[in-house]
This record gives sequence, structure tokens and C-alpha cells, in this order.
Amino acid sequence: MNKNMLYRSIPKVDVLLENETIQKLIDHYSRDTVMEAIHIEMDKLREFIGQCEEEDRARAQIELLLAHIEMTVAAMHTPNMCMVINGTGTILHTNLGRAPIGQEHMRRLSAIATGYSNLEYNLKEGRRGERYSHFEKLLCKITGAEAAMAVNNNAAAVMLILSSLAKGGQVVVSRGELVEIGGKFRIPDVMEQSGATLVEVGTTNKTHFDDYENAITEETKALLKVHTSNYRIVGFTESVGIDELIPIAKEHEIPVIEDLGSGVLIDLSKYGITYEPTVQDSIAKGADVVCFSGDKLLGGPQAGIIIGRKKYIDMMKKNQLTRALRIDKFTAAALEMVLQEYLSEEKAIQNIPVLRMITCPLEDVKWEAEELCKILNEKELPAKIECVPCESQIGGGSLPLERIPSMAVAIHPQKISVAELEERMRHLPIPAIPRTVNDTVLLDVRTIERRFFKLLAEQFKELDVLEKISLIAGR
Repeated sequence: MNKNMLYRSIPKVDVLLENETIQKLIDHYSRDTVMEAIHIEMDKLREFIGQCEEEDRARAQIELLLAHIEMTVAAMHTPNMCMVINGTGTILHTNLGRAPIGQEHMRRLSAIATGYSNLEYNLKEGRRGERYSHFEKLLCKITGAEAAMAVNNNAAAVMLILSSLAKGGQVVVSRGELVEIGGKFRIPDVMEQSGATLVEVGTTNKTHFDDYENAITEETKALLKVHTSNYRIVGFTESVGIDELIPIAKEHEIPVIEDLGSGVLIDLSKYGITYEPTVQDSIAKGADVVCFSGDKLLGGPQAGIIIGRKKYIDMMKKNQLTRALRIDKFTAAALEMVLQEYLSEEKAIQNIPVLRMITCPLEDVKWEAEELCKILNEKELPAKIECVPCESQIGGGSLPLERIPSMAVAIHPQKISVAELEERMRHLPIPAIPRTVNDTVLLDVRTIERRFFKLLAEQFKELDVLEKISLIAGR
């Protein structure tokens, strides 16, 4: 194999620039972009030839140079962030964007986002308004709180609360509630950034009322409860509830703050899910301030929602941190739309994708799986495709032990490995993210909308995803 001859057979840059295909790319994009793509692909080609030991394969790659340049130029002008099909069965998949927004909500949001809006303009009075006004009354009506606001996520909510109510003082919290939120962000670290001093009480598995009572001093500014929504301690455990802390907090004239983490507004136990304390429960029990996420069990956009007594919420709205942590027009609009659904539990279950997926009966999921299986089999793909039982999970740091009976479409490829199939599915025009179990690719249908069924099958067929040789694999 004469590699020098192969290197010499690579077209020169000036020859490529005269090619009709390259000329069209230059006209459509720009010369600089096309030149960059040419250099990238020629470097790749030289590296491939250097490592290749088969002349036919090397020459085949040379023949594909133009096609690869086209693909690289197109990729440069294609947004990296894209829609994916979630076949993992994890409903609140943090890596896949957590809670999806409903299509109708997105349609209405688009109309607001593509023009001007009354984000901070009071249409009734013709003067400046407040961005929280669009959803504050809704939150108060649903939860029973006196006032409400929102910042960009729940970690920000905790920091703002403590900065407003406890900066320069001490906050008492149970050692068993010092959770890591995710990405190495931890409650103690968030507290430190707020300017409050952490006072740990109790042990990892047991905290008593006396522990709180004995820890309160003149420096104590608040008692903090953190709901361990992303893990569970079971067995020999004991904790102190909000309702038990209220009397001692009132005696010392300090607020009780509760970080609920995922935050749920509907009792999911009636749908067969393990009971999770609702936001309404915390307010009813007397919590002064409660915060929770907007994009977890609530099923809305990323946000840190803060509700509670008006005097405390007003302090937070005046805090200089609020401007740095505030939500944008997209979040404010989406949050209002999602919260409106909660005025009717039935509508919330139907119209909020996360709640719909969590509560969908197994029989309905099974029917959907059989439909997807049928559509895929009609394409006569080189694979054994069948329906199999599986378990979904909620994810996103919510109800960590919960497993929901579900159905998946199992794909057993005949010509390629499971690892190859999984990789090719990630490179589809609309990528599909499955989970793999043993020698099988699983698409859990609980997290796949029906509108993607035919599209998924067409992508498999048109791009020969299950064949031994494919353009995707060649890249």
C-alpha cells in the first residue's frame, strides 16, 4: 500500500475551490466558512490514511471528501442544541432538559417571545408593573400563601431567602438535611454564599426537637427544613416536622423556612405514586417561607419559586440579589401558563406533560408500545422488535425510590452491535436516546410522545440505521 500516492491523490485546495459543489457552498454560506471546513476535512482525511492499512478503504474516504465537506459546513450552521426523543423512561431527565413544556403552552409562548409583551407593564393602570404579578395571584390561590415570587432556580431561591432573612446571623438546620443538590452544589455552600452561618443539629439519621431548641441563640435568624427529595434515609430515623417547629420559632420571633426541592402541587398518591409532601401542606402547617423548583414535579420551566408570608417576600423583592437572579420573559410567561392548569387538577394531569407521563395507566402505555412496535416492524428492519415490560423512573432528584411499571419497545439488531445502534440513534437528525439492557436497546414508551412514532421509524429506514454500513457510522 503506497501511502504517498494516496496522499498525492487528495485534491488540492485550489482544485476543490473550482468544484461546482464547493462554489454553491461558498455562495450559500461564505468563503471563510467553506475554507475552514475544507482544512478540517483534509486534516481528518490525512490522519485516516496514515492509520489505515486497506487501500480500498482509504480511496473510498478520498471519494467522500466532498460529501464530508458539505456535512461539516452544514454542521457549522446547525445549532448544537436540538430536540431529542427521550426513550430512557426517566421522566425528569436532567441531561435532557427535565420537564418538557406542552405544545399548546409553547405555541402561546412563541407569540409572546417573538414580539413585545407586558412583562413589566401594568396594562390596566398604564404604568410600570412587576414581572411576578403575572403568576403571583395564581400561586397564592393554589398554595394558600400570602405572596410569591420566582428566581432562576431553586438554589438561587435558597440563597436569596437566606440573604434576605438571615445574612450575618445563624440558621439552624438538621445534619441529615444537608443535601447536595447536584453538580457538587451543596446546601452548606449555598448558605455560605448567602452570608448566613450554618448551625448543624442532630445526626445524619436522627434529629430531635431538643436539638433545635438548644441551638437557638440571640444570633439565630431562622430555622431551615430541607426536604430530602433526591434521596431517602430509611430504618432507624427520626426528624422534626414543620408543625413542631412553628411554636418555638414564634416564641423566638424567627421564621421557619422550608426548601421542598422538587415541589409538588398535587397529591400523587391517588395515582399510585408514593406520597410526596405538597407545597400546600407546608403552608397549611405554618411554614413562613417555602421554595421549590419549577421544572421538576411542577412540570414547568426552570425556576426557583418562593412563596410565604408577604413581609418576607417583600424583603426578598427589595434585595439587590433579586435583579441578578430574576427570571426572564420566557420563564414568567411559561410559569403563568403552567400554573393556570392547576386551577383544575384534571386539566393539569391532561395538559402538563410531566404529570401526564407520571399518571398514565400501564394499559395505555402498553397500547402505545404495541403501536410503535407495529410501525417499526412495518419497515422490515433487520432487527427483532418486540414489546417488553420495564420500569420508568421520575428522575430529576424527585422520588428517588419510585419505579413506575411501563412498557418498552425492545430492539435486537441483527447486523450491528447494540453499542453501534445506540451510537447511531444519537446521530439521527432528531436523535433518539434509548437505554441499553444486556444485548438489547430499549425505548421506554412512557417518555415518548406518539407524534414521534412514525418519524422514528422513517429515520431508521431512510438512514439504514440498522445496516452494517451507514453514512452515520462512517463519520
